[in-house]
Amino acid sequence: MTTTNKSAPPQGIGLQRFNRLPADDAVSALLACCSSPDWATAIATGRPYGSHAQLYDRARQVLAGLSESEIDAALYSHPRIGDRPTEPAAAWSRSEQAGVAADIRHALAEANRGYEERFGHVYLVCATGRSGPELLAILNERMSNDPATERGVLRAELGKINTLRLTKLLEGPAT
Repeated sequence: MTTTNKSAPPQGIGLQRFNRLPADDAVSALLACCSSPDWATAIATGRPYGSHAQLYDRARQVLAGLSESEIDAALYSHPRIGDRPTEPAAAWSRSEQAGVAADIRHALAEANRGYEERFGHVYLVCATGRSGPELLAILNERMSNDPATERGVLRAELGKINTLRLTKLLEGPAT
């Protein structure tokens, strides 16, 4: 692993090493990618994977089959867009939200509250490479979704985030 800090998720461990991790260590590493215990366990028990593509396909399949309560568990580790991230994947969340400037944080905080009142959960979006104004515009656009449509959008965004984090787990941060 390229990181040893207990608060940071493992990065760059490679597929072969991931396939050889003890089950508990694999689940722990996967929980840093997605905090759904069922998702992490299913991915870990599906090892060994012959390629990154096989792992990513399995991750998408498992996500698609998760119960709503497991989706809620997956949301647990995602901070509000614009908030200062905390454990367990704070380092990844900080880099994913790097485009959120301080001057837009207040507007995002207000919009987040409205979103949570409407939908009952945190606004989740794949923030990598997006600016604060873009994230706010996406949030405002999604406010017009009905709850079922929004839940589908949330699952799709979670899938994107999971894939990015699995890539970091296996390959390390993008340079």
